[in-house]
Amino acid sequence: QVRLVESGGGLVPAGGSLKLSCAASGIVFSVNAMRWYRQAPGKQRELVASISSGGSTSYADSVKGRFTISRDNVRNTVYLEMNSLKPEDTAVYYCNAPFPYPSWGQGTQVTVSS
Repeated sequence: QVRLVESGGGLVPAGGSLKLSCAASGIVFSVNAMRWYRQAPGKQRELVASISSGGSTSYADSVKGRFTISRDNVRNTVYLEMNSLKPEDTAVYYCNAPFPYPSWGQGTQVTVSS
């Protein structure tokens, strides 16, 4: 079974930083692109960042320059370093792996106070 477990969320003040982790099992991690999504209450789930199996990264315009996605293929873990956090970053953050079928973690709450 596929299992993705996010961790690292919390309550931080505006301007602060957090590093999220997503530990994966049940997938061939090294060949999977990995993605971070977020969903705020009443809003659509949006793609925040992605990283290919080769390490190429992509970011939503709203987080570009502030967030960094990375992966550790030995630990089967993908990370999201978040800096200069803003209240609008408040959301549940989800890890996603597309193969062998789209899989999601349970999410980790990030709350940025103003």
